[in-house]
Amino acid sequence: MTPFLGELVGTMVLIILGAGVCAGTSLKKSYAQNGGWIVITMGWGMGVAMGVYAVGKISGAHLNPAVTIGLASIGEFPWSQVPGYILAQMIGAFLGATFVWLFYYPHWKETEDPGTKLGVFSTGPAIKHTPANLISEILGTFFLMLGLLFIGANKFSEGLNPFIVGFLIVAIGLSLGGTTGYAINPARDLGPRIAHALLPIYGKGSSNWGYAWIPVVGPIIGGVLGAIFYKAAFVDQSSTAVIALVVFLFVAVLIGRMGSRKIEGIDKQRKIAG
Repeated sequence: MTPFLGELVGTMVLIILGAGVCAGTSLKKSYAQNGGWIVITMGWGMGVAMGVYAVGKISGAHLNPAVTIGLASIGEFPWSQVPGYILAQMIGAFLGATFVWLFYYPHWKETEDPGTKLGVFSTGPAIKHTPANLISEILGTFFLMLGLLFIGANKFSEGLNPFIVGFLIVAIGLSLGGTTGYAINPARDLGPRIAHALLPIYGKGSSNWGYAWIPVVGPIIGGVLGAIFYKAAFVDQSSTAVIALVVFLFVAVLIGRMGSRKIEGIDKQRKIAG
């Protein structure tokens, strides 16, 4: 198997188990309906672990464009292979989402809410707030990238690394996933969102393309920042990296506050106009 097929298959496994747990806990007349957030995060975590187990020795099991670009940004992966890896990840995510649609075929008709159906395929904000939503995805992926590099820097028993990576996904989901559903992976969100748009899903609604750029751009920024910070702070041991992180967080707070004021202003204008 080539690295291209490895990334395709690994990402497909990730989405089958990840989107599968979303379908099981969300769609009506599923035995797993209302399983809750802990079940969802465990499903995604084990989905990542199985994807890594499947193709880790074939492609390195990036399974995520943010990871691929992040590693390339610090010289740990050749830029020439980045487009092929991302294409494979997108195809794998689309195929995985299609598998889930087919697997739960009779449940789409039983589920009335179009938003619930979209939530099986892609993420959305718990509270719509563009600056905060973007920052959530940036920071979530920042910690994902840091965590992956932390794990890679330590030695574990043979075959244990993918399992630890899976628990990293669970930890991020439990702690940082409640705001946007923690895409932290452009392929995980965009591939299934495209599948949602193209597949004949019974009673589906909009694919929410207005939000779709956030779980793509945010993770890429976070992945690159996480990789650069790790290299500067833990490999080069530069104190400048810590200062830069503090500055970034301060700027993020300012952007969030500015966004909040803008949204509050728009809401006031709507109330006056109403």
